[in-house]
Parts: sequence; C-alpha cells; structure tokens
Amino acid sequence: MTTAPITFAETVQPGDGVSVSIAQPNDDTGWIMSAVYAQLLEELGYDVAEPVTLDVPVAYVSVSQGDMDLYPDGWFPLHNTYVDQPGFAATPTGYVVEKGALQGYLVDKASAEKFDIKTLDDFKRPEVREAFDRNGDGLADMTACPPGWGCELMIQFHMDAFDLREAINPIKAGYSASMADTIAAFEQGQPILFYTWTPNWTVDALKPGEDVVWIQTPEVALPEEQAHLAEFATVESVEGCVAEPCQLGWPVNDIRPVANDAFLEANPAVKVLLEEASIPLDFIFAQNAAMRNGEDSAEDLKRQASEWIEANRQTIDGWLDAARSAVE
Repeated sequence: MTTAPITFAETVQPGDGVSVSIAQPNDDTGWIMSAVYAQLLEELGYDVAEPVTLDVPVAYVSVSQGDMDLYPDGWFPLHNTYVDQPGFAATPTGYVVEKGALQGYLVDKASAEKFDIKTLDDFKRPEVREAFDRNGDGLADMTACPPGWGCELMIQFHMDAFDLREAINPIKAGYSASMADTIAAFEQGQPILFYTWTPNWTVDALKPGEDVVWIQTPEVALPEEQAHLAEFATVESVEGCVAEPCQLGWPVNDIRPVANDAFLEANPAVKVLLEEASIPLDFIFAQNAAMRNGEDSAEDLKRQASEWIEANRQTIDGWLDAARSAVE
C-alpha cells in the first residue's frame, strides 16, 4: 500500500500556539483587509482573535504598545504623524495597495457646473458659500473627518493654508453617518461638498463624473513632513475631475499593514507574509459596494475574504510558502 507524501505545508505551521490580535479602524471601508489578513494568518496556523475596532490614533498606540499585534489599514504618508512619534514601536511592513489610494474634495456635478467651481478657492465667493450653507452659519458645509483622523489634520492644514476658515465649515462627526446625510441632501437636490478617499463606498453611491466631480486645491500645499511628496499630489487620469491632470492636493497614498516590532521579530513568517501579500483595489472597491448594499455582517466579511482567497489560490499559496520558508 502506497502512502501519499506529507507536504511541507502540512508539517510546518509557524503559527502553532501563537495568538494574534488585529486592530481595525472605526471606518468600515478597511474591515475587509482585517478579514483577509486574519484568514491568511490562520492558514499559517496562528490563532487569530476577532478584529477589534478602534479609533485610528488609538489603534496605532495599541499596536506600538503591544496590546494589539497588527493594524492592516495604515495610510502613508497620511499616517506618518502616528508612526513618527518618539518611541513608536511598530513598523509599516509590505503593501496592501501601493500608490493606489486617492483622496480629495468633491462637489455635486450640477453645482460645479452652475457656479463654475474648479477649486476650493471658489467657496470664497458669497454666492457659492450661500448655496452650500445648510445650517445657516454663513459658511459652506463640508463633510470632513472625525477628530484625530489623519485626514482631519490634513483638512485643517488646508483650511489655514488656503485661508478658508471664513468660507468652509468642515463637519467632523462620524464619517459614515455624515456621508449618509450628504447623500440624502444630494438626493433632495441640494448642493454638497465632501472629502473622500478611494477605495470607499462613497464613490459607488456618488459616482465621479456622473453625480459628483473631484475639484482641485488652489495649489499644492503640504505639511513640512510631506513636502517631498508634492509631485504625487497631482494625478493623471482621475475619472470625474474638473481638470487633467487633477491637482487633488493630497499625495497618492500607500495602504500598508503596521505590525508591532517585537511581534514581527518573534514571528518572521508574519513579516514575510506581510511583505509578500497585497489586495487589489478593484476587490476592495467591490467589497465596499457589497457592504454598502447590506452584506456587512462579520460573517459576510469572512465569506467575502474567503471567496477572494480561493479565487486567487495559486498566488496566495506562493505567499504562504514563502512565509513558511522563513522559519525553516
């Protein structure tokens, strides 16, 4: 009787007996990353706990202090403000998406055409401010980011750099709820101004070029620590932008996992996996759209991650084999 040989994958599981904790942001557009990385780690034998949802600054502190091991949704250079802190003990490792995450400001297409809105400077015009003032304070209302998010800090920088404090009121409530209100206003025919990023469900609900348009910043103005990235703040072929190329004013970001340094040192297989793995923007966008349409439970996210992994099994097995080889 012939016995089938035992494969390397069956005999070597670098994660046996090791628990992993994953932090995820309080914005659900990045939760699919947690689900994918959790399943990849499980295939390496790690015992992965359910992801813990935290405010973004808290997530970074938790990973640095070792309370959590991994944060898969780091945005760089946007999140440099967190990792550049003295004593920070976690490292961006690998890329979920390299040079693929856009950010910027959008206006409903009808208002952009009616008022000839091209840049944020146009909100200094009284008639534009009045049209976008939904709460009667004399300022144009803009759906922005909650306090402490990297984008909230950047928006505040832009408000000062372009002298917009007397023109625009950034709304800093919970992003998903604020965007739901913004979409409702759009559906009622009201002018809207908002910040968003990609991948994100907002660009499925409000399609650039059809419902809304990306507008430009008056110039590229970046915080000192991002000044060297100025060339990446003007992007070619941005669908639905008012100009070509499009001066978004935000450097194109990398999405990167951030892992605790001691955890990485103790688990070289995880380090290699993070360096090898990536997730296509198209999949993240499609998953975000499905989540927006009701497929948003923990079970849905696990299923969506599993289906993507199985559809790309050959590539992913290569990542896993490389990770296992790190502990040979």
